[in-house]
Amino acid sequence: MPREKEGRQLRLARHAHVRRRVQGTGERPRLCVFRSLQHIYAQVTDDSLGHTLVAASSVEPSIRDAKSSGKKEKAGMVGALVAQRAVGKEITTVVFDRGGYKYHGRVKALAEAAREGGLNF
Repeated sequence: MPREKEGRQLRLARHAHVRRRVQGTGERPRLCVFRSLQHIYAQVTDDSLGHTLVAASSVEPSIRDAKSSGKKEKAGMVGALVAQRAVGKEITTVVFDRGGYKYHGRVKALAEAAREGGLNF
């Protein structure tokens, strides 16, 4: 089995382990993160209804075209944008789902920017 596939399967197992305990509700939705090699995506989800309430990603033109120096800075911009959109919909408290990734680097930058933007988790 190729090593990349092992790593992906391990991440999915970690993610499933966390998802058994972390559920987003109407009053406290789930802020979930997906990270690819070049981009990062965040969405606020109400799992009881199965609806995505707010989403942001580094693929959006406002972030993609920004003159930032790296992926970590763009992750911070995604965190600030998702927080701004969530606060606009009167969502202030969320539960953080790091998607099986380490709380380090881009995931940490996104989380800290979301906290500074007004989200509590």
